[in-house]
Amino acid sequence: MAAEEIRCFPTRRTLLRSALAVGTACTAGVIGSALPVDPAGAVRPGPTLPAGLAQGETGRVTAIHSADTVDLETGQRVRFAGIQGPATAGAGRSAWPLAVEAAMATGMACLGKSVTLHYGEDRRDRWRRALAHVVTEDGDWLQGHLLRDGFARVYTWPRAATGSRDMLDLERTARANRRGIWSERFYRIRNPDETWGDLDSWQIVEGRVVDAAVIRGTGYLNFGLDWRTDFTFRIESDARRAFKRAGIDPVGLTGLRVRGRGWVYPTNGPMIDLTHPAQLEVLED
Repeated sequence: MAAEEIRCFPTRRTLLRSALAVGTACTAGVIGSALPVDPAGAVRPGPTLPAGLAQGETGRVTAIHSADTVDLETGQRVRFAGIQGPATAGAGRSAWPLAVEAAMATGMACLGKSVTLHYGEDRRDRWRRALAHVVTEDGDWLQGHLLRDGFARVYTWPRAATGSRDMLDLERTARANRRGIWSERFYRIRNPDETWGDLDSWQIVEGRVVDAAVIRGTGYLNFGLDWRTDFTFRIESDARRAFKRAGIDPVGLTGLRVRGRGWVYPTNGPMIDLTHPAQLEVLED
C-alpha cells in the first residue's frame, strides 16, 4: 500500500468522532477496521479504584453511547456510577459542548476491551442498566480517567455514592486546571442568583448560606433573604438523618460557603433537593 493511501485510511479516533457527531453508538466491529491508535492516543495510567466496591461481572465493550454509557457483548448496558458525561446528540436534542470528545475518550479507553464491573449498594438503575464503576483489562478505572481529564462531573445517587470523595478530588483538580469541560462556560459552577436561568437542568451551585433552618423535619439552606424567590437547598427528613451520620448538621451551616449539585426546579425560588451527603461540599473560606 502506498504511503499516501495509509495517510488517508481512517483512524480509530476519526471513526469514533464521525459516529458520535451524528449521535450513533460506536461499535467494536466498526472501530475494529481502523488502524491501531498511535502512542499519543494511548491511555495514561490513571487514579485507583476506590475501596468499598464489590466486584461483579466481566465483559467486552462492544458499543459506546456516550462518555458514561456503554454496552457489553452480553447485551448489558452499563451506566458509569458516580459521574455524568456530556450528553450526546439525540432525538430533538443537541449535543452538549465536548460531548463527542468525551465519548471519544471513553471509546479510546475501553472499546473492544474486556472490562470488570464494580458495584456499590445498587447494581441496577430504573432502566435496568448496570450502575457500576468500570475497570479495563489494562487496570484503568474509567470514572477516574474521565474525571482526571475533565470529561465528566461527579453525579452520585443515594445508594451509589461509594468513592465520592476520591471523585470530587479529581473533579476539583481538573476544574482548577480548566481541563476538558471546565474550559466551557456551559459547565461553570453557578452562583445562587443566576439559577432562575437553570430550571430543569442539573447544575453545581456554590454560595454562602444566609439562613439554615429545619421546618417540620425538613432542612432548608437559604441563599437570600426572601425564601419565596431566592435559591434554596432542601434536605428532606430521611436525607437529613444521612447528613447527620456523615457529620453534617444543616442548621450549623448558616454563614458558611457550600457547593451542592443536583437538578434545579422551581419551588417558590429555584431549589435543589439534596438526597444524600455526597451532593454537598462544605468549603473553606
